[in-house]
Amino acid sequence: MNSNTTTITLNGREFKLIGTAHVSRESIEEVRSIICEDKPDMVCVELDQGRYNSITQTDNWEKLDLAKVFKEGKGFLLIANLVLASFQRRLGNELGVKPGEEMKMAVETAKEAGIPNSLCDREVQTTLRRAWAKCGFWSKCKLLASLLASAFSKEKLNEQEIENLKDKNELDGMMGELAEYLPAVKTVLIDERDRYLASKIWTSTPPEDSSPKKITAVVGAGHMKGMVSYLEKLAAGEVTADVTELDQIPKPGFLSKAAGLIIPIAIVALIAVGFVGKGADVGFEMILRWVLWNGSLAAVGSLAALAHPLAILVSFLGAPLATLNPFIGVGLFSGIVQIYFRKPRVSDVQDLTEDATSLKGIYRNRITKALLVFFLSSFGGMIGNFISFPAIAGLLAN
Repeated sequence: MNSNTTTITLNGREFKLIGTAHVSRESIEEVRSIICEDKPDMVCVELDQGRYNSITQTDNWEKLDLAKVFKEGKGFLLIANLVLASFQRRLGNELGVKPGEEMKMAVETAKEAGIPNSLCDREVQTTLRRAWAKCGFWSKCKLLASLLASAFSKEKLNEQEIENLKDKNELDGMMGELAEYLPAVKTVLIDERDRYLASKIWTSTPPEDSSPKKITAVVGAGHMKGMVSYLEKLAAGEVTADVTELDQIPKPGFLSKAAGLIIPIAIVALIAVGFVGKGADVGFEMILRWVLWNGSLAAVGSLAALAHPLAILVSFLGAPLATLNPFIGVGLFSGIVQIYFRKPRVSDVQDLTEDATSLKGIYRNRITKALLVFFLSSFGGMIGNFISFPAIAGLLAN
């Protein structure tokens, strides 16, 4: 068995960290074996309540309210979450292992043995929103490109390559590449969660005993090194276990808030200058060009998603309105219209994560298609704004 465990004793307590690969068959067997043999006082796992529910409740996706997701502005967040889940699902399908099965096994084994257990990870929605908030524009583009590439990648890993992911040399190289390519994302996905997991494990206590002596933690192998470092700092009093700040979503700065207003203000200002300086004919021509570029490309985005005809029409009509209001996007309109006329079926819910692993499945599933309509219409409208700006500005030079 390719074991990857680290045991450290701090302040009279023994911490055993079991590093796993999330679609590893050996990890599942290893977790159960170690917990049964060691009989620790506490078992901690790298899961939050939402992810635990997703791997233990078959009806988890049935509770999804897409209209609410769009209205709350969480469409892109759901897409990212679904892409990550489908990527792990595809790897698991190739190896016959469900993602997160080793974490589920840890909880079940602990319950069978009467050992208290704790879910110690940060909510995945918080992690994704912090990662997005900390990215600049260029980093956001690279992050989206990486997510899309992983969603449609045809690369296959065999079981030995999955097991190699637990090797420190392999992981060091991967972490180095991630830090270089997307440093802000690496900070949130890895470094912050190293601290978060270590702090939650440090403060975990079973109900009947405020001082467990043996704690076993099941975590992704990529967190092992960072967690050991934080546990040692906690034991030495160099840092505190308070991670309240890591549960907060960074508030957008002044420039970020202003960025959403720059384009609509610039477009309105240009058109106003056209009316005043060039006359009504030029002013109306500027409006027409802007509406045509902005609305047409949003509609093209919906068309590319094979949206319902009315969703395509709404994309065209709604894009200019959405541009003038930075608090809403055209994807809100087109996405809601799509799910109204193409309501998700029970089979769409049941096959969601499986369908999200292929382009054919994405277009077949009404949930993923609605998300595609939301994304592509929003993207098309954004491109339309960038193109329309020089198009209408050019009329002032004539």
